[in-house]
Amino acid sequence: MVDFLKRYVDSYAALSDEEFEYLTSKVETRNFNKKHKIISIGDTERYLNLIVTGLVRKYFLKGREELITQIAKENDLINSSVSFLDGSPSTYVVETIEPTVLLSISLDNLEELYSKSHKMEHIGRLIVTNLFLQKEEWDHERMRLNTRDRFVHFIKNNSDLLQRVPQKYLASYLNIKPETFSRLKHLLQKKR
Repeated sequence: MVDFLKRYVDSYAALSDEEFEYLTSKVETRNFNKKHKIISIGDTERYLNLIVTGLVRKYFLKGREELITQIAKENDLINSSVSFLDGSPSTYVVETIEPTVLLSISLDNLEELYSKSHKMEHIGRLIVTNLFLQKEEWDHERMRLNTRDRFVHFIKNNSDLLQRVPQKYLASYLNIKPETFSRLKHLLQKKR
């Protein structure tokens, strides 16, 4: 786990051995089985989570329908962000799709890291900036691309998820009806 965290952090900026040791003292390793709700609607999110292994989905309910807003895999961050940052009850469910190992940090520990180290604060800012860029790009794709192009673009960039994630989850995430997703998948397979 330590090597995984080191590679992740180093992709943003290098820490001294002392700084990295301090960081690792604030991070918890958490293991979850498949289909475990890490956070439920109404709970308060306590952690920011980095996925070491596994898959996690984040969704909210519209009536009885689950609307997936994130499917996260290894090296991705996931949590109920608003709840984590302001302490309000979560409006999201964060649930594992596969057995999952997370490296998790509480808001108090994160704030302590930021207050003790300018470099840690800098890394945090770079990570948040990267998350904003990813989210804006995804929002733009969902609005700009038609259903077929959105499907093709997603599969082209995430082909591994086609085998790992149930089709109904991918359809929800892509805002495509399950039957349309199935038809597009079939057409894509025919072309190959």
